[in-house]
Amino acid sequence: MYLHVPFCRVRCGYCDFNTYTAGTLRGVRQEDFAEQAIAEITFARRVLEASGVPDRPIETVFFGGGTPTLLPVTDLVRMLAAARAEFGLRPDAEVTIEANPDTVGPRELDMLAAGGITRISFGMQSAVPHVLATLDRTHDPKRVAPVVTAAHSAGLAVSVDLIFGTPGESLADWQRSLDAALACRPEHISAYSLIVEEGTALARRIRRGELAAPTDDMQADMYELADQRFAAAGFEWYEISNWAQDASHRSRHNLGYWRGDDWWGIGPGAHSHIGGVRWWNVKHPAAYAERITAGVSPAAGRERLDSQTREVERVMLGVRVRAGIALASLSHSARLLVAEFIAEELIDAQAALAGELTLTRRGRLLADAVVRRLLEASDADS
Repeated sequence: MYLHVPFCRVRCGYCDFNTYTAGTLRGVRQEDFAEQAIAEITFARRVLEASGVPDRPIETVFFGGGTPTLLPVTDLVRMLAAARAEFGLRPDAEVTIEANPDTVGPRELDMLAAGGITRISFGMQSAVPHVLATLDRTHDPKRVAPVVTAAHSAGLAVSVDLIFGTPGESLADWQRSLDAALACRPEHISAYSLIVEEGTALARRIRRGELAAPTDDMQADMYELADQRFAAAGFEWYEISNWAQDASHRSRHNLGYWRGDDWWGIGPGAHSHIGGVRWWNVKHPAAYAERITAGVSPAAGRERLDSQTREVERVMLGVRVRAGIALASLSHSARLLVAEFIAEELIDAQAALAGELTLTRRGRLLADAVVRRLLEASDADS
């Protein structure tokens, strides 16, 4: 289950997520959100019962946003309790919440852990003030290490998120952020290359010439440096942008997305997928609140995935993970590309001999090209 909490204090200049600050909520009250989400959880349970889908306890829960920790901890715990009451949680369920470092302290972290949260993902992004300023991040980078320590003291597993390739960020700046992240001793690190999305404040600043767009070469250098530093510190990559100390600390929730598992998304703009059907909720919190209050589905649209779409997504997502794709599951023409990929150092030769297509570090940098070639070969066979 994914619970989307769409509220932020400040909208970051690079963000194109479905998030809202106080000035854009049009009369929606944050204090009403937990009850609305709980109502949708109850609705989801009724829909699944009526559909005849077999009962299955929830394996993972992820509170994302936005900044979920802008809500009172009591509201977050009530939402989780509602999911447990309606669906049941597996005894070993992974329950993750995203947080900005300046929105929680020891008391809130203790309360989250006591309420059933098992894992927290801090939006660190960078340890360098001028990089954070360009990204419109408001937290003090010195705040990250103490809050990670407090999370560990509360018994929570910790992930930190980093972004590389920000305009004006040097390789030395990125090295400083990597060192700071590793010094916090998290169990998991995500490192994403900055994508300048159209319609964002950052895109407008680049278009006006105020900032230089990130270059592919610099982002590639930064990715390679991160992978080297993480590996030296005992982290293993398990998805192109994600590293964990060991298999037990991989994000099970995100792995479910990459495998195409079933999930239900709660909240404005949240997407869901059950049995090959995908749907999504209305985006604005006001429209969401109106539908929930009226007792009707908040869904805005739906699609049934055809076999071709499902195959494209299987290849596109499967290539990204370390487990890779079974060569036997690829088309004949796609399998013929394996020798070329090995020669170009895009896939691991030993893994290929074992029947799996797994990317090398170079392959991870060129993953989109690998996917495109595989799909083009498959199309030629169909």
